[in-house]
Amino acid sequence: MPDTSFLTILSLGFVLGLRHALDADHIAAVSTMLARRPSLRTSSTIGFFWGLGHTLTLFTLGATVITLNVRLPAPFATVCELGVGVMLLVLGLSLARRMYRERWHLHPHDHEGKRHLHFHRHGMNPAHDHSHWVRGAVRPLIVGMVHGLAGSAALLIVVLSSVETVIQGLSYILVFGLGSIVGMMLLGIVLTVPIVWSMEGGQRGLIALQTVACAASIVLGIMMVVRIGFGAGPLS
Repeated sequence: MPDTSFLTILSLGFVLGLRHALDADHIAAVSTMLARRPSLRTSSTIGFFWGLGHTLTLFTLGATVITLNVRLPAPFATVCELGVGVMLLVLGLSLARRMYRERWHLHPHDHEGKRHLHFHRHGMNPAHDHSHWVRGAVRPLIVGMVHGLAGSAALLIVVLSSVETVIQGLSYILVFGLGSIVGMMLLGIVLTVPIVWSMEGGQRGLIALQTVACAASIVLGIMMVVRIGFGAGPLS
């Protein structure tokens, strides 16, 4: 007979994994990546590899802590949160740089003897993006791994207080990781829909959404770095 109490714990772990994907720093990081080349297929890829990287880090650290019965140093979580803040700054600035390089401007064109102005952007060629899916997978994988480091200390406290064996602990982490993968893939799709709609309705909407994603990532990154730098601890 399966241990019903442990199955309940696993179910809770999956739900918490889904919820974990909705943390503000996760949304900010993924939004900057989605805004670079928005599409529903890209959103699923980014969400999957973010969740995979997140799970790989959690599982590796969890296996080490649980099997070797070691403890993470007290400053570990703070240093990892600081790393997330710096990473958000880098992602936001990277998107800002890309927006500048592919800057939007008006181009005059003649159609059937009539002159028109078209909003245009250099460097945007969606048909070319599919050839670089490996590069597009590596970035969210690394971002997810950094987030996994930042969230590992809190998760391991929950795991160690809820399970009785090594197998149970590793199973909980895997189920939690699966929940975070599913949650981030769903979140990516939800975030991408308005971006895709904005592209269909006019390029100005896309610029606005990219600007919001860029600013949110930079502002949140600065807040995390400053808060930790002044000793206030990670953002809750």
